Amino acid sequence: MQGGVSSLLVGLLLAISRVNGEWHEDTGPWVIATRGEPWPLPSSRLLFTDYYSLDAATFKFKVVQENCDVIEEAVKRYQNIIKHESHLAEKYSKYADNSVPVASRSVSALEIRLGQPCEQYPNLGSDESYDLNVPKGLNGTTVTLNSNSVWGILRGLETFSQLLVHSNNGAELVVRGQSISDKPRFGHRGLLLDTSRHYLPLGDILETLEAMSYNKLNVLHWHIVDDNSFPYVSTSFPDLSAKGAYHPTMVYTPEDVKMVVEHARTRGIRVVPEFDTPGHTKSWGSAYPQYLTACYDANGKPSGKLGPMNPLNEQLYDFMRTLLREVASSFPDKYVHLGGDEVLFNCWMSNPEISRYMERNNMTTNYQKLEEMFVKRVLDIVADLEGKAIVWQEVFDNGLKLREGTVVQVWTGSWSREMFDVTDAGYPALLSTCWYLDHVAGGGDWLKYYRCEPLAFGGSEKQRNLVMGGEAAMWGEFVDKNNVHSRIWPRASAVAEILWSPGAQNETEAAERLEEHACRMNRRGIPAQPPNGSGFCLS
Repeated sequence: MQGGVSSLLVGLLLAISRVNGEWHEDTGPWVIATRGEPWPLPSSRLLFTDYYSLDAATFKFKVVQENCDVIEEAVKRYQNIIKHESHLAEKYSKYADNSVPVASRSVSALEIRLGQPCEQYPNLGSDESYDLNVPKGLNGTTVTLNSNSVWGILRGLETFSQLLVHSNNGAELVVRGQSISDKPRFGHRGLLLDTSRHYLPLGDILETLEAMSYNKLNVLHWHIVDDNSFPYVSTSFPDLSAKGAYHPTMVYTPEDVKMVVEHARTRGIRVVPEFDTPGHTKSWGSAYPQYLTACYDANGKPSGKLGPMNPLNEQLYDFMRTLLREVASSFPDKYVHLGGDEVLFNCWMSNPEISRYMERNNMTTNYQKLEEMFVKRVLDIVADLEGKAIVWQEVFDNGLKLREGTVVQVWTGSWSREMFDVTDAGYPALLSTCWYLDHVAGGGDWLKYYRCEPLAFGGSEKQRNLVMGGEAAMWGEFVDKNNVHSRIWPRASAVAEILWSPGAQNETEAAERLEEHACRMNRRGIPAQPPNGSGFCLS
């Protein structure tokens, strides 16, 4: 029998010896999962010696102060999770685990105390802090969960669900007494999901949101369109998807978008859409070629190819205003991602109309100025719509003057230098460079993500305060519904802990907790891959 195990199976490992604090087989050391350890690690935690049993059939969630639909739905979800864990405890009760002390007392309820009325939608400044107390007490003690924000209540419920383990007789759930005071390190803890290069069915997006909630990630960066396809169904410009999507069935209707936003909302997750411009717009040209730049060959004749959007086309800005107004009405978050990366100037340089414009305006070969003209106009549109913009770092690197408050997302080059320069210029920053999930280095490569510290760029306190957080990026060239979840999890879990917890923890201890967490996600229906090599989970 090989490998790291789920929290169910320590009692099964009878044929393996313990040497120098690690488990060994002929194949070498491997990781033993922890028991009832939360992921990501709370910012403050005091453990007691007492253990309490929990009867899933009688355990109650009691809302004693403010209440709303978000809490009511969360209670139903976590009731089901506890019932499922209890069923597994009964199923595998014959495999006794003597590592859990006998629980002489019980917990009867969890009291939810929300201090302020529920917010309708999460935002960048939302309070996600909470206090969770499994107190020392008499039999039938009550767990308390306190927060001033509904989003803190959600995070605390997730933590409580992760504290539950199977008892030494295997037939009941047990929770250790403890006091947790927790809050996130960064306000923006995201996952980029690319649905253009490969279409992802709606169910897989909803499943991703579910897994994000298990890891306390709070932003879905929906890279919804790109060169390859335009699956977003626009009510203003229906031809964009009708002509730009891979297939009529591979689209996201307004009803689909509403479902994603609602599913995210009830889990405390913001949905930030990305409509990348002026480059990465080939699919837009299938319906509206007039808004892209016609490229010319070396002989000065049209090549039949289309390049980035044409900044000289005044009608383009009316088109963008209408589309972005629609986007703002479909996605309630204040932020929209405008892209701006990898704008190739070759087509602009080949186009006679653009060349004449450059000459008339004494811009010579400074095509960054042309890009700046476009970006400024689109940023102004977003501001007019009372929104806020995120752009990729090239917009900053090319020397473009950005509106105050424009967020710059760093993704390439020397990330520490980029983060320093962006924040030194006074712009808020997001980090993604070291968290590209499409860069696979073998199975258990989560440590390379865990070792990236987003504040390790040598900036001042003022600069560090401009770091909003970061995002793991799941680009879609080589993932679809068949492998996207196992490619994301638990690798993105490493990013989640760095962005929530107070810095990287001891890597050996983190590996043990991640082993348990991956199996926990498996039991909840998320096909997370094994993080640490050989082993197994029961579900």
